[in-house]
Amino acid sequence: MEIHQEKGDSMTLQQLKYILTIVQCGSISEAAKQLYISQPSLSNAVKELEQEIGVNIFLRTSRGIALSSEGIEFLSYARQVVEQVELLEQRYRQAKPARRLCSISTQHYAFAVQAFVSLLAELNANEYECTLRETKTYEIIEDVRHLRSDIGILYFSDENRKVLTNILEEAELQFHPLFLAEPHVFISVNHPLADKEMLEIEDLDAYPCLAFEQGTHNSFHFSEEVLSTRPCAKKILVSDRATLFNLLIGLNGYTISSGVLNSDLNGDSIKSVRLRSSEKMLIGYITNRKARLSSLADAYIQKLKKVIADFGFTVLDEADDASGHHPLD
Repeated sequence: MEIHQEKGDSMTLQQLKYILTIVQCGSISEAAKQLYISQPSLSNAVKELEQEIGVNIFLRTSRGIALSSEGIEFLSYARQVVEQVELLEQRYRQAKPARRLCSISTQHYAFAVQAFVSLLAELNANEYECTLRETKTYEIIEDVRHLRSDIGILYFSDENRKVLTNILEEAELQFHPLFLAEPHVFISVNHPLADKEMLEIEDLDAYPCLAFEQGTHNSFHFSEEVLSTRPCAKKILVSDRATLFNLLIGLNGYTISSGVLNSDLNGDSIKSVRLRSSEKMLIGYITNRKARLSSLADAYIQKLKKVIADFGFTVLDEADDASGHHPLD
């Protein structure tokens, strides 16, 4: 189904699909391969569209292309148009359903993976291309800011709340609270402290502290672990959950997190023990204010809420954050 035009009059559906493919691939050259057209032809099509609408959708640099602030807003509208046309085609032309797309960036949370598994296990689609990135906090924010991801999952605490709120506002991102968690310690089931029902922070001083490294943005405001400013004699930085869990077992180390563990995904070698602390973790997800979530991203959020509720947490409503009384207060 094509949006017909006289040349130079208005944009076409094909041009919108070109833009979406470039963003999905991350480069014009890779998008051209996927679209089976030459790179110069694709570049010219983008430039023609930019001239027609009077907006630079992409910023061109020596390192490649990136969406401009106007391009991010344009992309949101383009996705809506393309999605609606595809629904019309499926309804009235019995066309092949489009490949379902969804991209999530998250801190290292088992519940985020479990929700992703549940989403795809029940997805009634012949084709889909979904991405789940467990990554650094700064990169989560950048992924959602530049629409490389639909949703980013991270947490607020009293320590990072003010700084992260300012960063999100500057990036035109919105934080949506999901649930409040008490700090817990992840340790091996064979750890000397494994029999305790409640741990004091001083109990951990003799053992290696494991934390997820944050790269060049290794500020404590970006740390995934609460109480990250507390000095410790032994500290190991890792980049993935599998390595962290191996070190928890092999070195009798520990890490501080939300307490949500999934034995189906993480096995039975790690346990969660409550840590006595006045700190709280407000875990939620971020979205781009200029973008409309896809139906698949919306479905993922519903899966997140179900998984959280199944773990026994109270799922927070948007009104809990908009009422003027912050959940962390």
